[in-house]
Amino acid sequence: MITMYEKLVAVNDGWVKRGTDNQIMDSQSRFYGGVADPDSGIAWPTHTGTLAVMAIWGCALVNADSRYYHDESLLYRMELSAAFIVRHQHADGTISPGWTNMHSPPDTAFAVVGLAQLYELLEKHEWTALETARMNIRRFLEQSVPALLTGGCHTPNHRWVLTAALGFLYRLTGNMDLIARADAWLAEGIDCTEDGEWTERSNGIYNGVSDVMLYHTAELLGHPELLEPVRRNLRMMTYLIHPDGEVVTDYSGRQDFGHKYDMSGYLLVSSLMAEHDKDHLFAALARLGAEALDHPGAIPNNALLGFLLHPKLRDSMVEPCSLPDCYRIVINGQFNRKGYLSQMESAGHGGRIYHSRLHPEFGAPVARQREGKTSVTVMTETNSFFALHHGEAKLLGVQVSSTFEPGFIKMNDMEQLGNGYLLSGTEAKGYYGPIVSERLPESAGAQVSPWYLLPHQLREVTHLQQHQVEVELTETKEGWKLRVKCDKPDVLMTQISFIFGKEGQLSGGERAPAEIGTEFWQDGTVRFSAGDDWIEVDGGAQEHGMKSTRGASYPSDCQTLVVNVLTPYERTFHIRLSPEGTGRNGQ
Repeated sequence: MITMYEKLVAVNDGWVKRGTDNQIMDSQSRFYGGVADPDSGIAWPTHTGTLAVMAIWGCALVNADSRYYHDESLLYRMELSAAFIVRHQHADGTISPGWTNMHSPPDTAFAVVGLAQLYELLEKHEWTALETARMNIRRFLEQSVPALLTGGCHTPNHRWVLTAALGFLYRLTGNMDLIARADAWLAEGIDCTEDGEWTERSNGIYNGVSDVMLYHTAELLGHPELLEPVRRNLRMMTYLIHPDGEVVTDYSGRQDFGHKYDMSGYLLVSSLMAEHDKDHLFAALARLGAEALDHPGAIPNNALLGFLLHPKLRDSMVEPCSLPDCYRIVINGQFNRKGYLSQMESAGHGGRIYHSRLHPEFGAPVARQREGKTSVTVMTETNSFFALHHGEAKLLGVQVSSTFEPGFIKMNDMEQLGNGYLLSGTEAKGYYGPIVSERLPESAGAQVSPWYLLPHQLREVTHLQQHQVEVELTETKEGWKLRVKCDKPDVLMTQISFIFGKEGQLSGGERAPAEIGTEFWQDGTVRFSAGDDWIEVDGGAQEHGMKSTRGASYPSDCQTLVVNVLTPYERTFHIRLSPEGTGRNGQ
């Protein structure tokens, strides 16, 4: 049987040529030596761009198990790419990924974390031919120091990327100011719940980023206590994996929301933590990540780079155990989220944050159930509240939207029942009276009084309205019963939407075209079939003709059924599953 290390080497070698094929070799080009992004055709000096390919090449060049070991033509390309990244580093030490950020300290930090590891790998290898590439990589790292000593961030996970980068630069330079800057970030405290949820709730990308970056920070700066949130998150992740190895992204607060990801992004940190703790569960996560791996990854999280720097990982004696595959669990069920939210006003920011988000959904409860090939997620504080994978058939989300706000209604509260869950979402919307004259600005009495100069926060709220939707999910022998209820007497147009994957076919029921990718579900029983598996639902209706609710958009690459109802309403839907793998989920 091929070992984890052998697979890493094989995958890495498989991507060497793809990198060389995309390298820009026109010496007259401003991107000469960089590796072009396949989508834009532009080379970027970023951790997912040219630097990711440099790590692939570097691992191959110094690894005797690679078929590219000491390949001089590949070395030449590495030299060109190392010169490229130095040319594209700004005078202030930062880099600019042109598709997102300019002069970006956090993007520079991502680059530093990866390049520092690559530099250490090349430095350990006694081959004088590497000197030119090593020299430029070190130059990039040293030139980044001022940016990371002064630079800030946008998002919560960026802080831990910065502390890891500061730690690597301290090991390289010995500059004590780097430790002081890292300590300033760490003094803000760790944003991880007792159950292991990070702020951004990003199981596909940023949870794993926080994990590996805090691992590096703990090791480089001597803070072993920082490994505890890493442990919590990895343990949480064991309950956020579908039977086919896909990661649950249905409630992410970042760009992985609703997209397919696997556990390969957790491979390196799981391996490091398994070896550090001698933990069999972490070893199982690493094995699952290795099974899914088909690309070496971005440079900070390149698993082969980590394995070459930590040879003990190749011959680890920590045997993986079995991952949980039959459970019912509520993540953050005991987290005092309301208590934390009640303190937000005292923070003084007035609910505003620039170029980022406050993420008030942090710590919201999420229920997970699995048995056989059926995997269920019940969510709060996101657009969807229910998702179900049954073999190849996938109900990606169930949503409620209305014209009250307008847009999707997020479920704020979850109560666990004996055989299901009770969810509720409440919205409030009012009107605002005149500002009392003595508190008006001078501009109010001028010839022109701009609306944006008025102190709107001083207006008195009038006619405050509330809108509450209640959802009851009950597990049945055939699948699930879903009851959606709103008793508001005023007429509000509402849509209940069922989003299915594109891999199957819808049949049955009374359906009519709506917008691209959506159909009115007017009545009858609809079956969604994929392979040998199917999901069947009944309960359609069409009480109004709106094709979509303003502020609520549906994915065009999925198949969405919309049920149009008017308040007050109480609709019951029965969700039945094909016989294989049905039954009540275990404890």
